[in-house]
Amino acid sequence: MTDHTVKSFQEELDGITASIAQMGGLTEAQLAGAIESVSRRDSELAERTVQEDRRIDTLEAEIEARAVRVIALRQPMASDLREAIAAIKISSDLERIGDLAKNIAKRALVIQGDFDTPVRLIQGIARMGRLAQGQLKSVLDAFSNRDAQAAMEVWRGDEEIDEMYNSVFRELLTYMMEDPRTIGVCTHLMFIAKNIERIGDHATNIAETVRYVVTGVPVADDRPKGDKTSTTSVGA
Repeated sequence: MTDHTVKSFQEELDGITASIAQMGGLTEAQLAGAIESVSRRDSELAERTVQEDRRIDTLEAEIEARAVRVIALRQPMASDLREAIAAIKISSDLERIGDLAKNIAKRALVIQGDFDTPVRLIQGIARMGRLAQGQLKSVLDAFSNRDAQAAMEVWRGDEEIDEMYNSVFRELLTYMMEDPRTIGVCTHLMFIAKNIERIGDHATNIAETVRYVVTGVPVADDRPKGDKTSTTSVGA
């Protein structure tokens, strides 16, 4: 390729990376708004958070189209090909995180008038949400800095979110068994907690993608999973 072609190609890759950074910022804000709308019972914030998801969806489609175009027209090799493929994968994970945050905000709208919900439950879910926010920020920083080691720290940290989810799940079950009147709101809180746990999984996906972009070697180890809710009995 000529110097002009090489420069043009690099500019395309840089533009895609910049769009991922923009999408990541919007997704972080979306998640923060969703968690705050739950903890503060803020219906206006929840409604804004639901509406903001459209911008994330639009960016995901644009990034995918640009990355596919680069692959088709430039036929990149080695690290450049990894960059293009990573853009598609990361934008997909960010879009899913945005969807999950939107779902959290929708649940916040449903429970916002139920002030009998124990404060401790809301606080536990908020702590779990802030942990997921930290994981998302860290993995996006790892991508921006092309830092495989920082990405793997996020990968290993997913187990903490799983353990917190297990704790919240068990506590919600206990409340429902002790007072059947709480079943409705506790069910919504369970779905919120599960959405947060899934957000942690998508941050872990991004961490694996960052590691692959930087090193060219996929993560071979099994993920450190701590979600035990599928084996938790109601009477446990």
